[in-house]
Amino acid sequence: MNPLVRRYRAMPLRSRLAMLVATAVAVAVAAVAVTCWLLTRAQLRDELDTTLRNTSAPTSLVQAALQSCLSDGSLPPGQRPFAYIQVVLPDGTRCVAPDSPPVRVTSQDVAVARNVKAETLHSGTTDGGMDVRVHTQRQEFAGRWATVSLSRPLTEIDSALNRLALLLAGLAGIGVIAAGAAGLWVARTGLRPVDKLTGAVEHVARTEDLTVRIPVEGEDEIARLSRSFNAMTAALASSRDRQAQLIADAGHELRTPLTSLRTNIELLARSEETGRAIPPADRKALMASVKAQMTELASLIGDLQELSRPDAVREGPLEVVGLHDITRVALDRARLRGPELTITAELAPWYVRAEPAALQRAVVNVLDNAVKFSPPHGAVTVTLDRGVLSVRDHGPGIPAEDLPHVFERFWRSPSARALPGSGLGLSIVARTVRGAGGEVVLAAAAGGGTLATLTLPGAPSPPPPTP
Repeated sequence: MNPLVRRYRAMPLRSRLAMLVATAVAVAVAAVAVTCWLLTRAQLRDELDTTLRNTSAPTSLVQAALQSCLSDGSLPPGQRPFAYIQVVLPDGTRCVAPDSPPVRVTSQDVAVARNVKAETLHSGTTDGGMDVRVHTQRQEFAGRWATVSLSRPLTEIDSALNRLALLLAGLAGIGVIAAGAAGLWVARTGLRPVDKLTGAVEHVARTEDLTVRIPVEGEDEIARLSRSFNAMTAALASSRDRQAQLIADAGHELRTPLTSLRTNIELLARSEETGRAIPPADRKALMASVKAQMTELASLIGDLQELSRPDAVREGPLEVVGLHDITRVALDRARLRGPELTITAELAPWYVRAEPAALQRAVVNVLDNAVKFSPPHGAVTVTLDRGVLSVRDHGPGIPAEDLPHVFERFWRSPSARALPGSGLGLSIVARTVRGAGGEVVLAAAAGGGTLATLTLPGAPSPPPPTP
């Protein structure tokens, strides 16, 4: 990498902005100054050319120039040349008027002398090397035609141009210095919100204090950045709070099965240590309790793993599956868990794009809730029509004040706390259905009980196979 580029990138941002502003102003001022100088030079030369074109050499001076070719000649009294005068002959020789420096004859001047061109206007030099502007044309003097070259030195305008160049250079320097100072001030003022944002980020990184908020002023990019930072810290704080709440709730839910499991295992261990056998019926009940607690613990851990998985990470690839087929499998499991219940189903074909395992878990959870809260020998009705899966039970129902909380993690209504479960099932249902682009609603059913409705986008027939 170029050392200059490396050094530039190592500079603070405000210094780079000030340098860029100063450079931009310097280029603009230089362009304006050069343009002004060139236009002024062109204007002065045009005026000089116009003066030469509109001026005719006095006859006396032309005659003096012609006489200079024959003798030394002298100017008439009181005559002084307003310009350098010389007569150009067709052979390229010249006759220079007194007090006029000789100007080198060019082919353009010879063409006018030979009557090939009417006039010519060009730049030239004297024998002494002085730059002049030359106008050559044929003029009539006392019945004779002569080719006369009138010249004026360019020093008349060069001195003015030099003064103008010095003035423009001075103004450009002052402008660049002022622009650099203004750029530095603007950079400091404009980056002050960035400094605040940087300080806030450093504070968060140092203290992990996510309550920091940056005041937002205006609608510019800095304001958008400040709003984005505030939204990010708020989201992080909310995520951290949810994580802490999840850990606390998970610890609370895990404590009950673990305590019961520990108590039962201690009883079995004490029986082995003391040699006092537990009655067969009690031992069988104890082992059944251990097995139930192990099952509940495994289910709780599985639910926690499902909820801890980020939304962007899928358990498996999306597939086109039949919701009616998944519901039939879930119904078989529900009938095994509630053999005394009457479970009826009307399932119309409906195909959706989702994760098969996650969708099946969601449907199983909904049916498990219906089985769990149904009264003995109750009835559960399941229908699937045009992507709307409805599960209706005849249990105690959900109080209206509890409906907004049913999809929260670990939330359980007071009437359900005595029943087995972790309070995570409906959270998993809501997450899965929404991930598939659908919607889930729980409401009180007419005549008592609860109506769970899962709406999933899809089609009544599977898409044609991809060739």
